[in-house]
Amino acid sequence: MIIAVASGKGGTGKTTVAINLALVQDRKKVQFLDCDVEEPNAHIFLKPAWGEKETVSIPVPKIDEEKCTFCGRCAEVCAFNALVVLKDHVMTFHELCHGCGGCAYFCPEKAITEVPRGIGVLERGSAFGFDFLHGRLNPGEAMSPPLIDAVKNKIDNRKQVLIDAPPGTSCPVVAAVRGSDFCLLVTEPTPFGLNDLDLAVQLLRKLHIPVGVLINRADIGDKKVEEYCRRQGVPVLMKIPFDRELAELYARGEPIVEHSGQWRNMFSELWSSIDDYLRTVENQTGQKGEDAG
Repeated sequence: MIIAVASGKGGTGKTTVAINLALVQDRKKVQFLDCDVEEPNAHIFLKPAWGEKETVSIPVPKIDEEKCTFCGRCAEVCAFNALVVLKDHVMTFHELCHGCGGCAYFCPEKAITEVPRGIGVLERGSAFGFDFLHGRLNPGEAMSPPLIDAVKNKIDNRKQVLIDAPPGTSCPVVAAVRGSDFCLLVTEPTPFGLNDLDLAVQLLRKLHIPVGVLINRADIGDKKVEEYCRRQGVPVLMKIPFDRELAELYARGEPIVEHSGQWRNMFSELWSSIDDYLRTVENQTGQKGEDAG
């Protein structure tokens, strides 16, 4: 089973929830993927012993100007404005290139080859007895989905997979949650939280991924998030109150369930609630994951 933990906005406690969910399982059967590659921080809490490390690259164009006739065809087919053809020179902007290969394919003179350009690294290790992976995007890079895909290519379908997704509802989030059996959205009871929760719910419904909600700091806002979930038929699977002890553990980079039997039980119940909800969805639709509504 693949569970993604996401949020429509940053700062809701998404990573904290994902980490503690992982820690209440049989750790030999768990795999944790931090796909928030622009700012991965799960390792701060899990402190993995690192092993494998590899550079992740995308193909970018290299122009042979001895063959090039400067016809401009490559620039015409590039949807991302990564090439500009001048009178006697072709300028390439690799930071804009999506690595689609269209320029090389359509070049009538075959003057374009593709060369790899590193955009980040994938690191793998062991944390609390389970398999841990994350990606780290190079500073200034705009293209995170290829790195997210590289992390997800390491998924072990024999294990319970937890994906810590990036915040928001843009392309990196789509890349992270696509293919998940379930997505837990972590939100907060504020107007901003509600607005971004709605965007995230709409996104997941477009992707046909079953969704549930966890409300963090549930006692310091209003009830509009709960009212929204009732109207939309989205289950609220857990509420976490504002708690000074939890804030102190977070500030020290320590997982909650490693210090509190009460919270270990609550996160175990959350996992059971997700499992029960997925069984209900599967029974109702006869489908699973992306095929389920």
